[in-house]
Amino acid sequence: MPVAPYLTTQPVTGKRVYLHPSCQVIGDVKIADDASIWCNTVLRGDVNRIVVGRGSNVQDLTMCHVSHRTEEKPDGSPLIIGDYVTVGHSVILHGCRIGNECLIGMGSIIMDDVVIPDHVMVGAGSLISPGKVLESGMLYMGRPAKVVRPLTGEEIAYLRYSAEHYMRVKDNYLNTQVN
Repeated sequence: MPVAPYLTTQPVTGKRVYLHPSCQVIGDVKIADDASIWCNTVLRGDVNRIVVGRGSNVQDLTMCHVSHRTEEKPDGSPLIIGDYVTVGHSVILHGCRIGNECLIGMGSIIMDDVVIPDHVMVGAGSLISPGKVLESGMLYMGRPAKVVRPLTGEEIAYLRYSAEHYMRVKDNYLNTQVN
């Protein structure tokens, strides 16, 4: 079963959400309408919360986790994913914040307390170091990731297109499921 409680906290999903049967969604996780969580992906909201925004997709083999609350850091490091975000295959997201209409490339690692604002593309295989705050409208690449250049208008439009494409794919899966 892909959805499981942690202690007394149960995941909550919106309307038209697709959870692949092999994914694991645990604890304090909120998934908004039209989002999709794909094959063998883990969202483990045990020691803090995870939020996946409207129309976002978290693709195959991605690990999503958080850092717990402490006296020094009362909010800990939750994982917040905005609306219409594409998270590529085999990404690690740990206690970070991702704005709306972003693309996180395959195999990237985004560490605690990173803030990625709206309209950012992170190239495949990139590492965003803890606490880094990125700039909107930019392409970041590398280990550690550095700004490469501003995104073009076409690339910014592609960020929304990518999420909407995955919404169509998840709808195909939902429409073929036997009730």
